[in-house]
Amino acid sequence: MNLDFLHQGTEQRRERILHGNILQTLLMLSMPTLMMSVIQAMLPLSDGLFINNAAGTLVASAVTYSEPVINMMVALAQGISVAAMAVIGQANGQGDFSKVRHISVQVVAFASIIGICAAPLSALAAFPVSANVDPEISHNVFLYISLYAFVLPFSFLESIYNAIKNATGKPEATFIRMVLLLVLKILFNIVFIVMLRLGIVGCILSSLFSNILICVWMFYELFIKNGEDKLSLRGFRFDRDLIIQLVRIGIPAMLASLMMNLGFFLINNETQKYGAVVLNGQGIANNITAVCFNLPAAFGSAVTTMVSINIGAAQPENAKRSCRVGCVASAMTALAIIAVIVPLSSHLTILFTQRADVLDIANRALHIYTYSVVGFGVCMAVQGAFIGLGKTTVPLFLGILRIWLLRYLFILATEQSLQYYSVFWGNLFSNYMAAVISVVLILRVKWVSTLT
Repeated sequence: MNLDFLHQGTEQRRERILHGNILQTLLMLSMPTLMMSVIQAMLPLSDGLFINNAAGTLVASAVTYSEPVINMMVALAQGISVAAMAVIGQANGQGDFSKVRHISVQVVAFASIIGICAAPLSALAAFPVSANVDPEISHNVFLYISLYAFVLPFSFLESIYNAIKNATGKPEATFIRMVLLLVLKILFNIVFIVMLRLGIVGCILSSLFSNILICVWMFYELFIKNGEDKLSLRGFRFDRDLIIQLVRIGIPAMLASLMMNLGFFLINNETQKYGAVVLNGQGIANNITAVCFNLPAAFGSAVTTMVSINIGAAQPENAKRSCRVGCVASAMTALAIIAVIVPLSSHLTILFTQRADVLDIANRALHIYTYSVVGFGVCMAVQGAFIGLGKTTVPLFLGILRIWLLRYLFILATEQSLQYYSVFWGNLFSNYMAAVISVVLILRVKWVSTLT
């Protein structure tokens, strides 16, 4: 693979995406994102290792239960970042680099304000959520959700940074950010969770200090470091029409993420009825399979970049081929993951805990979750194509379908006979059914932009 691609500017990247070999370009765009996905998955994995071994089952269960609530807040940032990727990517495809910089500044400023406004929602959500959970973990759930309000604005900015870099064909920049974040998280986990034994508060402090330092670095990258993509706030004013367009495009993605995480929260509610041990076992399986799910899903952002730029340059056939190649690459990656993870499952789960009851749940969940990766990967690649076309309502539909109509209803229908195993089998059933439906939809779509 020609690594000179890593040193190309925005215009050179655009030319490579428009006129280069599709498979090679997909792999070149995906490789940094794949590597980033491994690092991104290592974040909850390393957190889980520290929390389970140093803080115990109850703290680990509280974090597992709280994560969908936090992610519902982050859904706002994800919606804005999805819209930014589509709009910036198509401006990049048109070769209008001044417009790319203008949109980028607008998105950073808008996301900063939304992040600050969203923070109090996290603190308020802690009261009703913690009041309706197993008393064993209720206090820790309250602390985790309420204190995460301090971290939330920084998470917003990180999502936007990823969108800007991915949309300009520079996903390796997001990889560097994730490596730095992982290193900082491990260091602060050692300090706050292992050495100071601060438990759930230590989890928050580790995230807070890590994200503050990362955002300082991102500001330097975007606004201070010299280069063709350097942004400037000089003479800044909000572009009302652009903000409205971002909100219009982003709302479906926001709702998709919000509804999916609400579904995950309700699924956790079903799981927590069986106690902290089952919730902790499920959480360990989730931490490990985060790597499994993130790797094939990484092709989705590369497909978004290639589709949006090709559509912006009026090359719909190239956009179609990019989607097809992305789906095949995602499925092949998922099969390779299954071949590696399943035989090693018992050796991986024992790294988190020595409790036999927790390990029994974690091992069974891990096997079932891992086999569902193929369907998930194909679905994410297809969703990437829809986002690149600006058709963000389709991922909203697929997200609601996958989590609510396919998974949650499956759990409710089979819970009496399968008990908590209904959660694990529901994951597999919903991912494969969503993949089939998404492929049917993409075969019927018109390959034209909805942004113009």
